[in-house]
Amino acid sequence: MDKAKVKTTILDEISKTEVSIGQYKELSKPIAPNDAIGRVSRMDAINNKTINEASLRQAVSKLNALKIVLSKFNDDDFGICLKCNQAIPLGRILIRPESLFCVNCAR
Repeated sequence: MDKAKVKTTILDEISKTEVSIGQYKELSKPIAPNDAIGRVSRMDAINNKTINEASLRQAVSKLNALKIVLSKFNDDDFGICLKCNQAIPLGRILIRPESLFCVNCAR
């Protein structure tokens, strides 16, 4: 396993996720009732706010998982599935670095 490449991938994902969290926080701000945007537009804005709040929760969850993976990076069992104790393929780690399970166990 190319540990340097994996660590770089994890750190890049953490950076991207932190940027996304900032954007979702900005998009999730309350809609002021005195803004004259019209009833239908207000309903769209409320719906979009709800979607952005769900995306924010997912991004925060991903960030927490990435930080856990980074904290375990130097452990001897890094890259080992928590369920079946088999090695997680490098491709999966590079595509989804926050995953602690192999593809079969993640289903």
